[in-house]
Order: sequence, then structure tokens, then C-alpha cells
Amino acid sequence: MPSTRRAHIAMFSIPAAGHVHPSLEVMRELVARGHRVTYAVPAQFAEAVASVGAEPRPYTSVLPTDDDPAAWGTELIDALELFLDDAVQALPQLARAYAGDEPDLVLYDIAAYPAPVLAHRWGVPAVQLSPCMVAWEGYEEEVGEELYAPVRTSPRGIAYTARFRAWLAENGLPGTDPERFVGRPRRSLALIPSALQPQADRVDRSVYTFTGACQGDRGHQGDWTRPADAERVVLVSLGSTFTRQPAFYRACLAAFGDLPGWHLVLQIGKHVAEAELGPLPPNVEVHRWVPQLRVLQQADLFVTHAGMGGSQEGLTCGVPMIAVPQAVDQFTNADLLAALGVARRIDTEDATPEALRAAALALTTDPALPARFTALRTRLDDEPGTPYAADLIEAELPT
Repeated sequence: MPSTRRAHIAMFSIPAAGHVHPSLEVMRELVARGHRVTYAVPAQFAEAVASVGAEPRPYTSVLPTDDDPAAWGTELIDALELFLDDAVQALPQLARAYAGDEPDLVLYDIAAYPAPVLAHRWGVPAVQLSPCMVAWEGYEEEVGEELYAPVRTSPRGIAYTARFRAWLAENGLPGTDPERFVGRPRRSLALIPSALQPQADRVDRSVYTFTGACQGDRGHQGDWTRPADAERVVLVSLGSTFTRQPAFYRACLAAFGDLPGWHLVLQIGKHVAEAELGPLPPNVEVHRWVPQLRVLQQADLFVTHAGMGGSQEGLTCGVPMIAVPQAVDQFTNADLLAALGVARRIDTEDATPEALRAAALALTTDPALPARFTALRTRLDDEPGTPYAADLIEAELPT
């Protein structure tokens, strides 16, 4: 049974919306249950953290932000070095921030490397909160071996691994393998539906628990109302990072603009000027940002980059999707959605107006889609989300 003891719970994350936002509703629930929740996060997310009742503990990160995705580099080692650089410089900041106020339990995002180090130092349990898929039994052989082979053999990769091992040893974790430190936590809650987990039947459920979507109602993000004369509403969004895509947005305008009975909601982010889109048909509204969940609750189609947040929102709202993946896990997510029968994958270079329109018409007229979403709803209901996640976290509190 979950503990009812009121505790100090500390959450740690990095400066990325896709890593911070999935945990916020869980923090809100823990605060509502009477726990004191502190959240170590860079200052740009402090307001979002405070809005759910948690206490921000700002620290300075040197990681690239959503404003400059190119700064992550082009190879795996580029990103790995950035994460390690950030962890090394953040650890002393976070130790000072919690000196004399050590928590009873540490929660941490998959990329917040200092958190399990601090939990070890403080002698308290640590639980990873994963906003995306997790490793399954055999992952290292089937995926990791090929993925990490260049890292293990290149001079940069060898130096990175040696530095990581030395950092762990300096902080009381000698002999710890960096790959297992990052990819094999003691305990992890995946804040996603298991329907979006590859090889879900091979995941070690004694370590990983799928909580389902923890998205809340997002009422604080604003409202949106479907036009009364719209027969079909399509939302186009590439999330918050990979939005510098004016050619893709123009393709969407050509696909859906002036399509009889259709209304297009186009989110373009902060990097593209509306003038780059050309003339706008009357059935189109363009925004830098939209309250996505509210729009999806009223939409008939979602053109998405297939980030984990958007993918599960599309699933829970029962909206068919055209998945146009841009990076990292989005390609896997797109394939999973297609395998579930609720989406079509179209890669960016193939996303012509003709291909987008054909996929849209096929999905929105598919008579089998309602039954597929009904079956998925049964699976999603077995993973009740935020309250379940909070129960599992309370069960990890020291008794």
C-alpha cells in the first residue's frame, strides 16, 4: 500500500519541455496529497513548476535549449558529451541547493544524471520518471550494440566513457558502467501508455511500470473553440523544437487550404515568420502556439512530429494521426502508431501536398478506425495515469 507519511520529495530535470512537462501533473498530485515537492530545474521552467504547487530550485544548465536544436550536433557522441558536461557542472550547484534540506525521496528525469548520484550521497531511494520508451530485455544486444559501437571505439567515445567512469567514482560509485547508469535504473516509472512502448512484453515489470498518460486537463494553457461550420478540423504541429520547417507548413496549406468543409489549425512555433507561408486561405488559422490538448479534443485529424507527448495525446483523444517524425524517438513512435492502425507515417521529404491530402482522406473515412480506438481505450484505461503514478511514488518512500 502507498505510504501516507508526508515527505519531502525532490524532482530533477533538464531544460527541455518534453522532459519537464510530462512530470508536472504528477507533482501537482503529490502536492495535493500533502507532500512538500521541490523541483530542480533551470529558471525558464520555474513558473511552470510553481503553477502545480511545487517549489522551484533553479540551477544553471549548459545544455542547448529548444531555441537551438542544431547545437546538439549530428552524432550520438555530440549529445552524450553535452549531457555529461552539464551533469558535471550542475552537481555542485544542486548539492548546494539542497544542503541542509535533503529530501526523503529523489525523482529524476532520464537525462538528469546528478540526481541518482545525489540520492546515493544522501542515502535515499531514487526513482526515474521516463517521458519516453524504456529498455527491454535484449535491448542492449538488439539496439544498443549498433547504436553505441562508434562511441565505444572512437577516441572521443573512449575519452567520454573514461571521464564518465571517473566522475561516478569521484562521487562514490566506483566501477559503475555509464551505459547501465543511464539506461538501467533501479526503479523507473514510464509516464506513457504501454501501447507506445516497443517490445512491451519484454520489459522487466519489476523495474519499469507504465503509468499511462499523466497529462491532466491543461486548462491553464487556454481554450480553443471549433468553428461551427467546420466539417473536419486538422491540427498541424511539430512540437516545440523542430519547428523551422516553412516548406512543410506550405505543403500543409496546399493540402488542406480550401479543402471543402475542412478547417486547418497550423502551429508554426517561434522560428518561422507568417509571411514565409504565403497567402492564407480563409479556412486556415495560424498560431505560434496553441493549447494542443484542447484543440485535439475537438479535432478530426492530427499532423504531428510524433513526439511522445503529442502521440499519447492523439491516442487519448481518439484522433487519427499523420506522423511526420523529425528526430530521436519520433521515428519509432511513428511506426508504433502506424502499427496500431491509427496513423500513417510520411517522412518529411515525402510530405507533399498530395501525399498529405491522400493520407488525411483515407484516415478520416476509414470505417474501422472507431473500433481500433475503442479497443485502445480499454488498454489505456488499465493504466490510469497521474493518481497511479503518485501511488507508486508513495510506495517508494522510506517507511
